[in-house]
Amino acid sequence: MKSLHSFVVKPHGSRYSNTKSIGNKQLILNTEVYNHQFTNRTAEVVSTPSASSSLGISPGDKIIVHHNVFRRWHDIKGKEKNSKSFFNEDTYIVSLDQIFLVEQGNSWRSTEGFCFVQPIKDNNNLTTETEKPLMGIIKYTDGSVEVGDLVGFTPSSQYEFIIDGQRLYRVYNKFITIKYEYQGNEEEYNPSWA
Repeated sequence: MKSLHSFVVKPHGSRYSNTKSIGNKQLILNTEVYNHQFTNRTAEVVSTPSASSSLGISPGDKIIVHHNVFRRWHDIKGKEKNSKSFFNEDTYIVSLDQIFLVEQGNSWRSTEGFCFVQPIKDNNNLTTETEKPLMGIIKYTDGSVEVGDLVGFTPSSQYEFIIDGQRLYRVYNKFITIKYEYQGNEEEYNPSWA
């Protein structure tokens, strides 16, 4: 199956990532369908658009998509519905603006307009915060900023993702406001639950 302007994808695993293996047991973390934090965001490309450029994305590539792609929700009457991307249980139709990262080989690449930022620890003894607000290190980029740069971004512009066991923020490039100089005491922050 091929779409004219959209990508055809399938979930990498199931629609939800709400279990965790502990030893030989499975722990269910969440049973709600409407909680976006437990929606699977990893997909595999089945086919690329036939009428437009796929921007280096090929069938078989692993991608990170918007949290609503595989999500179920309840309408105003309480009836369970699928997302607008749903085609069937194993097939979803997504546009390029719903794809944030592409894995090719063993490395991730951001799609145009996005970067992923690793939060850093807050070393200030006078605060109870564990990470510095609105600051981080660029991990994945579309090339408009450099990987490893220490940057600041605007409030409410970050969105949390777990990529390869690391908690990262997806930030639009246009919301990166400043590049800091390293002071030498910056340390990446990744909570134990990630």
